[in-house]
Amino acid sequence: MEILQDITIKSNSSTPKYKQIVNSIIQNIIVGNLRVDQKIPSINLLSEEYYLSRDTVEKAYKILKEKQIITSIRGKGYYINRTKFDSGANVLFLINKLNHYKLPVYNYFIKSLGQSCNVDLKVYHCEESLFLNILEQNIKTYDYYIIMPHFKTENNNYISCTQAVLEAIKKLPPHKTILIDNKIKQLEEVSEVYQDFENDIYNALKSGLNKINKYKKIFLIYPKNSNYPYPKKILHGFRKFCVAYKLDFEILDKINPDLTINKGELFITIEEADLVHLIEKIRDKKFAIGTDVGIISYNDTPLKALLGITVFSADFKIMGEKTSQMILNNEKGKFKVPFNFIDRNSI
Repeated sequence: MEILQDITIKSNSSTPKYKQIVNSIIQNIIVGNLRVDQKIPSINLLSEEYYLSRDTVEKAYKILKEKQIITSIRGKGYYINRTKFDSGANVLFLINKLNHYKLPVYNYFIKSLGQSCNVDLKVYHCEESLFLNILEQNIKTYDYYIIMPHFKTENNNYISCTQAVLEAIKKLPPHKTILIDNKIKQLEEVSEVYQDFENDIYNALKSGLNKINKYKKIFLIYPKNSNYPYPKKILHGFRKFCVAYKLDFEILDKINPDLTINKGELFITIEEADLVHLIEKIRDKKFAIGTDVGIISYNDTPLKALLGITVFSADFKIMGEKTSQMILNNEKGKFKVPFNFIDRNSI
C-alpha cells in the first residue's frame, strides 16, 4: 500500500507513537496524499510495518474515528471520511427550540465567539429521545457542549431533566459542558449560565409593585400541555408574589374567545399568540392599555419594545456573550443571567 511510505513514525520522538500516527495521517490528507473514500492500512499492516503494538495503532485509529476523519466498514477496512479541517475548537450547541428570544442567544454567542471556534446548532424540540440520539451520535466528536435543558413529558408537561438525560450529560466531560438558560441541580460539576425562574419573576413583579397595585386582579396566562412547555417555577414565583402581597389573582392556560375583560385587570402573557389575542380584545372593548387594562409580557423582543409593551425578561445578550467568554477564557462556574422589569406604556 503506497500510503505506508508516507506515514512517518520516529522512535526517538517525545511525541507518543499513537499521536504520531494521527498527525501523520492528517498531514497526508492536508497535502493531498489521501482523499475521501481512500483506503488506509489495516491495524495489523500498520503495526507490522512499523513494529508497533496493535494497541498503539488501535488507539490512533480510535481518535481518528472520534474526530470523524476516518470510518470503518465491517469486513473491508478503514477509509478516509473527510479531508476538510476547520481551525479552532468544535462546539455543539443544543437548543430546545428556535423562536424570537432563544435564537438571539445563539446569535449573540456566535458573534461574541468570533472565528475562533466551529459551532454546530442542533434543535431537539424538548424531545428526550431526540436529545439522547443527538448526544449519543456526538458524544466524543466535540470539544465543548452547550446545552439548553428544557424537556416535556408524554403529556406535554414541563420537566427540566429526565433521569436518562441526566445520565447522558454525566458522560460528557464536565469542564467542557455548559448548561445555559436553565440549571440542573444534580450537575454541580458543570458550568452554568442560567435563569432562576421562580425568584426572577417574583423579584421582577416586586420591582413593579407600585404600578401593579392599581389593578384589582392579576391574570397569568400560562400555557398548559404546550408542544414547548414553560418552566413550572414561573407559576411558583407568580403565586408566591401574589400571596405575599395579598393580590387577587387567577391562572389561565390561554386567552379564550369567550374571555371577558374588565377594567382594572392586569394580564401577564407568555406566548405571542396570547398577547395578540389580548390586545385585540382590549381594542374591541375600546379600553386603553396601561390605563384601563394592564399588560406585562414575558421575554422581551424588538416588536414588544416598538409596541410599548412592558416586559420582564432575561438579558439574552449577556447569556450568549457570557457563554462564549467561558469558552474563550477557559472559565468555569455558575453565572446567573440578569433578569429585568422593563417598564413601558402598558401598565
